[in-house]
Amino acid sequence: MDLLTTTVAAVREAGARLLDRYSTASRPADLPDLLAALRANDTAVTEVLRPALSHAPWESDEHATGPIAGGDRWVVDPVGGNVNTVHGMTDWNIGVSLVRDGQPVLAVLYSPPANEMFTATAGGGAFLNGAPLRVSAKTDLAAALVGTGQAKPGFSAQAAERAGASITAMLQKALYVRMSVPVGHQLAQVAAGRMDAHWQYDNVRSHIGPVLLVQEAGGIVTDLDGKPWDITSPAYVAAAPGVHAATLTVVR
Repeated sequence: MDLLTTTVAAVREAGARLLDRYSTASRPADLPDLLAALRANDTAVTEVLRPALSHAPWESDEHATGPIAGGDRWVVDPVGGNVNTVHGMTDWNIGVSLVRDGQPVLAVLYSPPANEMFTATAGGGAFLNGAPLRVSAKTDLAAALVGTGQAKPGFSAQAAERAGASITAMLQKALYVRMSVPVGHQLAQVAAGRMDAHWQYDNVRSHIGPVLLVQEAGGIVTDLDGKPWDITSPAYVAAAPGVHAATLTVVR
């Protein structure tokens, strides 16, 4: 069994386990209850994935930034949008990527509520439930659905002002603007052509796999100077080719 097939099977099993815990009626009573539920969800997923993804080390913090050690490294986001999960919402996923010598080579992003399995391999294309993905063909930002997100809890005042200013600017240029989590979900929607662009003022490791989805679906991903994205880029725009330049102009 090849590595992608093995990874997909493990992620699907973890998703089934999390669905057994999930309820649309879930409402945490307070912060301690919320944090306990988040930890329990993460544990439910990692208990399944760790034995299956054992051929390479795991990065210890999916919210970290900066370079990754050489060789093969797994980056696992056990429950992207975990806070949505514990509030009974449906936009959450399980994300796994394999990084080889600093470059993403495999990505799996699974949305159990929708039963949508996004996959990509470097040079091998991007797929949704086995069907090839292609980014949007739009060329006019005024017709575009775009978005940004919050990679992790807590914003500095400066970061909050920058994000807010970019949303204000984009609301005047794009058709609709989303601000939501998880970021991986939005990037998968860009890869599927459902959204047209996503911008982000941080570049945490859990974004690595979803960025590969966009690239392999024909999207353009650059830093805010227009240089090709890499895992050390401090910020980025991921977009369909026809709206990438216009998006970059608004948010840089």
